[in-house]
Amino acid sequence: MNRTKKTSPKPQDHHHQRITVLKSALLSRLLLLTLILIWRSLLSPYDTSAPLNPNCLSNTTSPPPQEQRLLWPSLASAIESSIVWDSVYFVRIAQCGYEYEQSYAFLPLLPLCISFFSRTVFAPLVPVIGQRAVLGLSGYVINNIAFVFAAVYFYQLSVAILKDRDAAFRASILFCFNPASIFYSSIYSESLYALFSIGGLYHLRSGRNNIAVLWFALSGFARSNGVINAGYICFQTMRRTYNAVLRKSTFLVVQVVVSGALHCICIFVPVFAFQAYGYYNICVGDSPEKLRPWCKARVPLLYNYIQSHYWGVGFLRYFQFKQLPNFLLASPVLSLALCSFVHYAKSVPEKFFSLGFRASIKDKNSAAVLFTPDVDLRSNLTQTRRKASSKIQDNNNTRPRKQIIREDVPTLPSENFESTETIGYLSVFVLPSILHLGFLAATAFFVMHVQVATRFLSSSPSLYWFASYLMRSPSSRRWGYMIWAYSAAYILLGSLLFSNFYPFT
Repeated sequence: MNRTKKTSPKPQDHHHQRITVLKSALLSRLLLLTLILIWRSLLSPYDTSAPLNPNCLSNTTSPPPQEQRLLWPSLASAIESSIVWDSVYFVRIAQCGYEYEQSYAFLPLLPLCISFFSRTVFAPLVPVIGQRAVLGLSGYVINNIAFVFAAVYFYQLSVAILKDRDAAFRASILFCFNPASIFYSSIYSESLYALFSIGGLYHLRSGRNNIAVLWFALSGFARSNGVINAGYICFQTMRRTYNAVLRKSTFLVVQVVVSGALHCICIFVPVFAFQAYGYYNICVGDSPEKLRPWCKARVPLLYNYIQSHYWGVGFLRYFQFKQLPNFLLASPVLSLALCSFVHYAKSVPEKFFSLGFRASIKDKNSAAVLFTPDVDLRSNLTQTRRKASSKIQDNNNTRPRKQIIREDVPTLPSENFESTETIGYLSVFVLPSILHLGFLAATAFFVMHVQVATRFLSSSPSLYWFASYLMRSPSSRRWGYMIWAYSAAYILLGSLLFSNFYPFT
């Protein structure tokens, strides 16, 4: 009888793919910066107010006098004119702090990093190009470097989740050239958020829970939606609680639930602390008649008020006929997210609708299949093999050894690394990311300004895993071409419009 033996990729192939991903991340950043320079030199910006920089309200952090002559004014002007859209807020906060109410919509991790680098690494460049240009340069360097690290983490995470290095490699290359690439090379918080959310997910998958919680908390310090990463902790806590219940250990159940709750609280702390900081600066000390409306609320949430009052964010508030072009602009990424969600649910309904719980009827002690670190899986696998060996030694049956192992060892898909149920996009380990993507996509479509969906969803790993899954099938090759065409078009369009102060997502 002929048996096809599955050969695993050689270690050098894995190393080669990782190096290729690193090179692709660097190449994509060079490409984006080159496109920005080209479009800025060929076209005139729609809004020429970018270089304007009024003095800070606080005299202690005012910029250098305007009459001071710079050694390289042309470079200073080029950098300052590239600070557009939300970049203006991030640079202003790094320079002057939080001066106005609407500036609290931008969380402080990126401004803090920009301020730190401008005062240390790039401080000698202040006499050459000026303080604001140094702040802008710091932002560009931070975000482009952060993206490169995020791409490497993405590949490592994809290998751990998909257990298919070829699929992980394709997904990682797609991430390097994703449609929202312009924001990862500009002074936006996308790069830092992607680094800490993807890195946190990788550490959680590797069993380093405390490090994962720290990284998830930092992602919430970069963008408010970072708190949603607490859902991964909740998912893991559910799995461990279920296992503890099966063991009938009340103490273990309480321990797992309390540990999971504390980890989730730690992830929420940065966002809540920043809200408290805003409340202290704006509400405390003013007379009741001068208080802002949100200060008088029972639960004063500054971020929600800013989004609603200044940007008109709210449930179904963007469903207007005049916003149809923005819905069309976001339709590709929303369609891809919807297809990935629906395809997973239709392909593996038992996994999807049971949230990954698939207890075996024959073996009631089978563990629930959930988002589980590899460390736990290897430990469970070792224990299962030890139990099987003891049963084999006690069994006096004369059947062949292989047959005894097949009948006596319970079938645990979560512990069988070679099972098709644990490999690829339809693996149960992808389920938490699928649910995470579905929640973000629904929020972008129904609540937010829909055009930001392209960058809002761009750091979701399952989006690229599904695209890689489509590209693998010969019958879906045309979808691969369409995905690459979509990415290339948005990279070109984004670098053209965004860098010249035209609206783009």
